[in-house]
Amino acid sequence: MGMGRGDLTDAEWERLRPFLPVSNGRCGRWRNHRQVINGILHRVRTGVQWRDLPDRFGPWKTVYERHRLWAGNGTWERLLQLVQAAADAAGEIDWDISVDSTIVRAHQHAAGARTEPPPPASKGDDGVEHQDETPWQSLVARLAEVVLEVRAWAVRAAGSPASST
Repeated sequence: MGMGRGDLTDAEWERLRPFLPVSNGRCGRWRNHRQVINGILHRVRTGVQWRDLPDRFGPWKTVYERHRLWAGNGTWERLLQLVQAAADAAGEIDWDISVDSTIVRAHQHAAGARTEPPPPASKGDDGVEHQDETPWQSLVARLAEVVLEVRAWAVRAAGSPASST
């Protein structure tokens, strides 16, 4: 199965895999974590509706439910912390290990990662910068994007219609 643009690379996956929650057997064997995570990353990056996720990620409901579960029980936040700590231990993080700075960094390439194809690499900035990153760095940035979205979700949920006057 081919990898789409924006899917986890093998190197990123190898670093993330040890930290992933193990299926508790109750909900059957969890569908391929990598496929589902790629689906979640795709949605965070493109802003596509869940039900419009490409088929290669499997049933959209599976992807959505996993994301909702992990957002609700703190799994995404924990994954980000664990991966940051591991990246730091590997000496591969060249910015402050505060989620805020990570998010600033993640947002720089989130901004360039919408649906249009990347412009020719002249600015030496966006796309190129991502290729120079180590798998640890790009993985932290990806997780930060998901966590940022999860937090924004929580804020929106907390401040539901009543408060928005």
